[in-house]
Amino acid sequence: MLYNAVVTDRILLIEDDPGLAEMVKSYLGEAGFRVSIAARGEAGIAMSAREPFDSIILDLMLPDMDGLEVCRRIRARAPIPILMLTARGDAMDRIIGLELGADDYLPKPFEPRELLARLRAILRRAKGDDKRDVLRFGRLEIDTGARSVRLDGEDRALTGHQFALLLALAQHAGRVLSRDVIMDLLKNERLEAFDRSIDVHISRIRAAIEDDPKNPKRVITVRGAGYVFAKAQD
Repeated sequence: MLYNAVVTDRILLIEDDPGLAEMVKSYLGEAGFRVSIAARGEAGIAMSAREPFDSIILDLMLPDMDGLEVCRRIRARAPIPILMLTARGDAMDRIIGLELGADDYLPKPFEPRELLARLRAILRRAKGDDKRDVLRFGRLEIDTGARSVRLDGEDRALTGHQFALLLALAQHAGRVLSRDVIMDLLKNERLEAFDRSIDVHISRIRAAIEDDPKNPKRVITVRGAGYVFAKAQD
């Protein structure tokens, strides 16, 4: 047993390997989660639309449809946190999944304890905390309590992972942050410095908050050094 924690969070596991699915369900159940299993993509999409889940664990290799398509369809309807499982070696699958809105990924095979840690991390990001604190940079507002971003008063959609990265940069506005420093600041966020994941998240953040993402004025690349969030903004 892990411990007798009362969690109550509901998790949807979309995984076609029955042995792995039951192992994950049992392990997360011991940690206090309520886990439902869908063995096919279409079934998972239908369950996520019908029932209120707090997070989804999604295998990319499904028998009836591509897990990336499942991710796209679920995130088009609701901002539910998604943790992808992948046995593929191609980093592009992870990159595309993050671009579609997944909050994190975990390669197979994995240790159950790491799965649990990743799941808890994305749930913490999704829930945020009760403290309201708004950072303002010109027309841009970052609400740390609501974990929301507004530009000119309009909400801008970011995943939990992208919000955490933007907040880390904004809290150190004017300072150039290397990838190593970013990873240290985020700790449990699991941004990987060597497979373009940080660059993918930065690109998505720019698409959301920059007037011209190809000529960014807020999140700026410092060649060979890292990224800097501009203090002075219009």
